[in-house]
Amino acid sequence: MFPVVAYQIANTINIKASKQQLQWQLLFQDSDELFYSSSDNKYIYLFHYGIISFFNMSNVEIDDALALIQPFCDNYLSEKITEELSVVIQPNTLEVNFESTVLPELNSEMIRLVMLNTTQSVALDRYSEITQALISETNEHTKYLEINGRLNISGNKLKRFIGKILNIKNKISENLYIFDSPDSTWEDEQLNKLNVELKKTFDLKDRYHLIHNRIEIIKENLELFKDILDHRESSRLEWIIIILILVEVVDMFILKLF
Repeated sequence: MFPVVAYQIANTINIKASKQQLQWQLLFQDSDELFYSSSDNKYIYLFHYGIISFFNMSNVEIDDALALIQPFCDNYLSEKITEELSVVIQPNTLEVNFESTVLPELNSEMIRLVMLNTTQSVALDRYSEITQALISETNEHTKYLEINGRLNISGNKLKRFIGKILNIKNKISENLYIFDSPDSTWEDEQLNKLNVELKKTFDLKDRYHLIHNRIEIIKENLELFKDILDHRESSRLEWIIIILILVEVVDMFILKLF
């Protein structure tokens, strides 16, 4: 039985700098990820969105690897979100369960798929926490609106809130490959089957849709808040204009009278 563990270790990992400095054997690379073999049947997978996964490595080996990678991390996290899975090798068998995956052989491409989907699960956990916190913050404003009939958020703060939501939505679109399959699965039936089963077992698509729906709910609320603030600002401008007109009328009346 071989352990797979994935960690959210930072906001981002500098892939270019990691590739230049890390000395492990590089098996796969693109602009967003690096897949290494550190020794026989031991693998390390780095992703630019701050997640790293390990295959068949001891805690000591993982700690040593993390120490090497930490200099390339932006905002290294002391408390890490993790996901674990076990890989079992059984000839002529390909099976994915909730806590383990059975592979017919120690195939690096199959292992890479297992590690990829494990990291996607960790990413979803992270974005789930972020969106849950944001929807809780949004609910505080809606409750205040319900009780007091007005908002307790300024226009500038609301704009920053909207920008934060849009950035999170963009990061999710850039970092998650829930609906995409790696190139290696296109012409290999076994790899494609493994990829599909892993996505089902980790419930990646449903979890993605839940996060996406939360973001849409938050966006709808913020758009409503914006309309209310725009209306309030418009009303304020109307009153200013009315007051200025009244001042002008009074001034003209006083001039004619005296």
